[in-house]
Amino acid sequence: MKDLIKIQQKLIPQAIELMKKRYAILNQISLSESIGRRALSNKLNLTERVVRSEIEFLKEQGFINIDTSGMSITNDGEEMIKSLKDIINDIMGLSTLEEKVRNKLGVKKVLLVSSDYKEDVLKNVVRCGAEYFLGILKDEDVVAITGGSTVREFANNIKTDKKYPHVRVVPARGSMGKDIEHQSNNVVATISKKLNSKYKLLHIPDELGEEAMKTITREPEIKRTLDYMKKTDILVFGIGKADEMAKKRRIEEDKLDYIINKGGVGEAFGHFFDKNGEIVFKLNTVAIDLETFKNIKENIAICSGINKVDALIALTNINKNIVVVTDEDSANEILKR
Repeated sequence: MKDLIKIQQKLIPQAIELMKKRYAILNQISLSESIGRRALSNKLNLTERVVRSEIEFLKEQGFINIDTSGMSITNDGEEMIKSLKDIINDIMGLSTLEEKVRNKLGVKKVLLVSSDYKEDVLKNVVRCGAEYFLGILKDEDVVAITGGSTVREFANNIKTDKKYPHVRVVPARGSMGKDIEHQSNNVVATISKKLNSKYKLLHIPDELGEEAMKTITREPEIKRTLDYMKKTDILVFGIGKADEMAKKRRIEEDKLDYIINKGGVGEAFGHFFDKNGEIVFKLNTVAIDLETFKNIKENIAICSGINKVDALIALTNINKNIVVVTDEDSANEILKR
């Protein structure tokens, strides 16, 4: 296939450009769920005349539907996007970049999406992560999920007709912050509903005092959830910058200064770490501990934006058994470091 693509690029380069254009249109319609022609042309920086011609072709092929609310993707269109993804990645050089970043970080796998359309990069990243997750998920797996805006988007992008009655979805940590929609419990419930699976919730704050921790974790229902967390087969989590996570956790100013002065760049499961992955500060949290994290079969780290690169690199110094899902710009920034 790669040889054929190379031949086409030399012999009929216009065919490759047309395929990239149609893939971009299908992908954008899929991301938008429903979008008008003018909005589509603005997002992709294409003329309305070009968009009109292409959507007529895509509709004739059965890849999109058009109604009064706009254009939407069909099942055949979704399948075409999946079929073209690896080919487009090869053409754009993303496959080569993935391998370079994987070697640089020493991690299990790297999955990249294009950074061409800035406002939709995160949507592409989380959808890529969701597709990988569904590709490895087995019935009877225990899936642990953190909260946060990125993981919430990941949950919203899980699309499957398959049912997983023996999968159990659990929080990877207790509740944190004020935003209810981004709490791990709510994300867990969303994912479980989409998978038609079982789930367990954790109705306690992420951070507790030592005595409160001892007492509350002995409560039977909470203990059962914590026991499932220790049996996690797949962990899905976002990447947190040290300063941002300290503010979300309402850490006192003097402790934040201590973390930053010690070189803290990232946070995971209540542990703040420097660029080498050394722990500089630890909270008393109800979350997956680092030992469990290192022994989980599948760790999926989803992040987007070069501002999180330092935290991502640091995390991969703690655990190499990670699948990193990110964007092209972040990948290039990783190679620069």
